[in-house]
Amino acid sequence: MATPYRQFLKKVLNKEIDLDSDTLRATLHTASYVPDLTAHDYVDDLTNELATGGGYTAGGVALTGVAVTVTAANSWATVAAVSTAYTVGKIVRPSAGNGFVYRAVTAGTSGASAPVWPTVIGQTVTDGGVVWECFGAAVLAVDWDDPTWPAPFTAGPFRYLVVHDHTPATDATRPLVSLTDFGTNQTGGSGPFSSALDPAGAFVIGLA
Repeated sequence: MATPYRQFLKKVLNKEIDLDSDTLRATLHTASYVPDLTAHDYVDDLTNELATGGGYTAGGVALTGVAVTVTAANSWATVAAVSTAYTVGKIVRPSAGNGFVYRAVTAGTSGASAPVWPTVIGQTVTDGGVVWECFGAAVLAVDWDDPTWPAPFTAGPFRYLVVHDHTPATDATRPLVSLTDFGTNQTGGSGPFSSALDPAGAFVIGLA
């Protein structure tokens, strides 16, 4: 799942980003880029984008299918299960809805029985090997179709995928939206390269 740059919501509220009409683009960056999710706010803060070649074009690809949804906690589709492996960032609701959703902040396998779910946003509970954080009473999800570079794609290595709003005229005014850290260097092969998104959305924000 992508992580929003921390000034993203500020840019939306300031009407610098219109997710309904602006063009979002995804770019790939080498491990030499050092992300700062708080300080970096516009494209001119980015460094070390891949150069054109190997199926990659500087400036990245335009995203399609951009959508924003808000889902009440008790309508969240993913229900917490016992004895199940969860990765960091996974969001669930209790089987008996209590008006809140929970995000895994420590990966692991859930316990043999459900925990006592906290109902104060920010509080955590240990569930077997998983630590859940009370995430919110609703979830705002920002989503788009998986960004894809068609075959042959041999570019790389790269570690980061950055999404920005490309509609403003200059890099100094194009707001950053989100960062995906692949964790290790990636290199294209003979086929296409696609960054698969979590079914919950490209990124999610808990709402009180």
